[in-house]
Amino acid sequence: MNQQLIECVPNFSEGRDLSIIKQITNEIESIEGVKLLDVDPGAATNRTVVTFVGTPQAVVDAAFKAIVKAGELIDMSKHSGEHARMGATDVCPFIPVANISMEETANWAIKLAQKVGESTKIPVYLYGESQPNKKRHVLSIIRSGEYEGFFEKIKKPEWKPDFGPQEYSAKSGATTIGARDFLIAYNINLNTKSTRIANRIAFDVRENGRVKRIGNPYTGKIVTDENGKTVRQLGTCKAVQAVGWYIDEYNVAQVSANLTNYRITPIHTFFDEVQKSCINRGVRITGSELVGLIPLKAMLDAGKHYLKKQGRSLGVSEEELIHIAIKSMGLDELGPFDPNKKIIEYQLKNDSDEHLINLSAKKLAQETASESMAPGGGSISAYVGSLGVSLGTMVANLSANKPGWEEKLSTFSDWAEVGQTIQKELLFLVDEDTRSFNQIIDAIRMAKDTEHEKKIRLDAIQNASKYAAEIPFKVMQTSYKSLDLLKAMLEIGNPASISDTGVGALCCLTAIEGAYMNVRINTKDLDDKEFADRLNQKANNLMSQAKENLSLIIDQVHASIQ
Repeated sequence: MNQQLIECVPNFSEGRDLSIIKQITNEIESIEGVKLLDVDPGAATNRTVVTFVGTPQAVVDAAFKAIVKAGELIDMSKHSGEHARMGATDVCPFIPVANISMEETANWAIKLAQKVGESTKIPVYLYGESQPNKKRHVLSIIRSGEYEGFFEKIKKPEWKPDFGPQEYSAKSGATTIGARDFLIAYNINLNTKSTRIANRIAFDVRENGRVKRIGNPYTGKIVTDENGKTVRQLGTCKAVQAVGWYIDEYNVAQVSANLTNYRITPIHTFFDEVQKSCINRGVRITGSELVGLIPLKAMLDAGKHYLKKQGRSLGVSEEELIHIAIKSMGLDELGPFDPNKKIIEYQLKNDSDEHLINLSAKKLAQETASESMAPGGGSISAYVGSLGVSLGTMVANLSANKPGWEEKLSTFSDWAEVGQTIQKELLFLVDEDTRSFNQIIDAIRMAKDTEHEKKIRLDAIQNASKYAAEIPFKVMQTSYKSLDLLKAMLEIGNPASISDTGVGALCCLTAIEGAYMNVRINTKDLDDKEFADRLNQKANNLMSQAKENLSLIIDQVHASIQ
């Protein structure tokens, strides 16, 4: 069963005393089953955004310990900072990451809120998907009045906390706990110190916009509807909250934003809209900063967006797309931007899962030549297949950038993206083939002292052997996906690269035949003969198709260069 994972991003009202922050994060790391991903303190905001991920119960336990410790160490009566706040742990959101629904995530957040309310003197408000009362499910509405205003606000019947005492603690304040979608906290730096200008830009782009006025947009009479309600002029970006402020630490004004749904307004769209507003107001963006983590898709989409604006092929590597996104939005202006630390999927990635493909070409060759049985023919078949499709992708990218072929850019760019997808699948299979072999070894080493242990061991060996046969067949299937790309490059690609197309086809054919050998040898001793026969028949058919179709490409290449 796939493990359920929840991300938790508590915001603590301390961004200057690193010893306090460390004591809080120590509480999080003391819980087994969670991984601390990011700690992002801000001196000007006097606020630290912490990100960790784990199984649901572990996340609840870690968040509870952190909230208690923050309440002990942070004195809100002495707190000041640029960011709105209402308590030592200002907000503690849960975000579904893997194999868990939003509804389940919301229920886990409620469990945490109840535990905090019952075990401490901290008033707790639910928000987001955990709050059934839609009149008070928005964080900004709950936090309105901030720390200073809550002493009176909490006494009102409509603002009774969901859990905990209806009494405001001067030291720890109150906290808000709930579940939400992934939120990108993002600040754009301006070449001005003016908070007024930054705010006007923020009002131009945020969903809630600004109050509509007659005449002067800043001092004119406020427009109201027939019911006397203030009319608002909406901003250009939906699902975006934004404000302008001055950051003394950087000596610049910023447009500070929360992108509450990056699928509705991607980070690059928000950046471009801010840029438009800046140009209209005689201001320039100098760079930007990400607070906390960002999903990989958001960075890849941004990279593709800016490559497209540059008239370049989109079929480049993840690394290149991320580099383009960083440079296009100036994410490294205030400090280094390390994708391995700032992209959530990279934080969750286990480096041991990519041991082979993280080696240099020289090291991989040396590892293969060593006395170890793995990597063997299966992993090398997958790697050779990845080289084959990479050559086809290279031809597509070269053709996309060929002078005079500008009208063909989108066609070649599409083919290059297809190639990048196939390459990524094959690179995964390089390590997966070795992992499947290691599972057989692990099964062989299982205890066999009793009849029960012998049966368990035999079943484990058979199941691991089946999987070890399925992986090379997957290598065959994935390598064969390269056929259409290679045929297209042979027919419409840059003629100067025809030999590269031919070598790509040779690599793919080698990968398929090599993987075919591994399918056959791994099914040879299986007890489940029906499974073995079925898989071998599929592999036979695919091998025949590959030989016929890839050989045609190879023959055509030879004929073309005679």
